Amino acid sequence: MGHEYQDRVSLEIARRVAAGLPDHPEWIELARTNLDNWTARNHDAPRLLRNYEEWRHLLELPLAELCEVLTAATDEGQRLRQSSPFAGVLSAQEVWDIKRRIRDESSAA
Repeated sequence: MGHEYQDRVSLEIARRVAAGLPDHPEWIELARTNLDNWTARNHDAPRLLRNYEEWRHLLELPLAELCEVLTAATDEGQRLRQSSPFAGVLSAQEVWDIKRRIRDESSAA
């Protein structure tokens, strides 16, 4: 599967995260923890550190604005989703279900 598949998967995951954030404000703290862990692990990767810092700023936005950023069907939205700090918010089963559905839809097209 190529970039288009990955982009569709990351967009669908972001939509699920955005839909759940109003009921799960703790996901913001999980995202911050992920960023802290990734920063420590990748302390010698300036490009990644810039991405993490950008996400730290985004996590300070009002919830509606953050959800718009997460789900933006733009090149910028796609770029940001490649380093989304919301890893671990959805269960592995939910992620696999999304991947399977999108793969099946791609195969049927």
